[in-house]
Amino acid sequence: MLYLVPTPIGNLEDMTFRAIRILKEVDLILAEDTRTSAPLLKHFGIDKKVFAHHQHNEHKAVAEIIRFLKEGQQIALISDAGTPAISDPGFLLVREAIKEGLAVQCLPGATAFVPALVNSGLPNDRFCFEGFLPVKKGRQTRLKQLAEEKRTMIFYESPHRILKTIEEFIQYFGEGREAAISREISKLYEETIRGTLATLKLHFEQHAIKGEFVFCVAGKG
Repeated sequence: MLYLVPTPIGNLEDMTFRAIRILKEVDLILAEDTRTSAPLLKHFGIDKKVFAHHQHNEHKAVAEIIRFLKEGQQIALISDAGTPAISDPGFLLVREAIKEGLAVQCLPGATAFVPALVNSGLPNDRFCFEGFLPVKKGRQTRLKQLAEEKRTMIFYESPHRILKTIEEFIQYFGEGREAAISREISKLYEETIRGTLATLKLHFEQHAIKGEFVFCVAGKG
């Protein structure tokens, strides 16, 4: 069995009892960054073999992991935070495991975009998750396409690009488009800023930009 196990995006209390049990029972844990995962595993008393599985080695590692699974090993995949394969490594391994007829199970648990969407106050009956936009190639094409999107849109963004992204959204969506930005979800300094794109731009021009960001933008009216 290949288990995809969500880990907390901030608050360690968001780790589920089931996730802890699975990580204690498996033969091997695949971690996006073993250094990041080490404190989490130690906190919950999980002492297992941990191998690195990230975007730079996942293509090469998949064949060996599939071999381990075929030999009967129970393997868990975790990312640095949140649910594996959501803007993190995991998709390639899941696809190959399914192709080989192996059992795959994703546990429910923490992921950043769901609380950000609900906190935004924007329509959430229908939405589209875009994750990280292309940094360069294809970015403008994607934004032109999304300018016509009628559903609430959800993006992930890094602190050093947040202002630039707001400015681009204003260019393609209009400064009056309603939006919300959540940062540091489940952590001590969690906050959600709501308003038009113009309001958000003004806010982040006047305040320190720190943390991990989830950006929700209303669809075209």
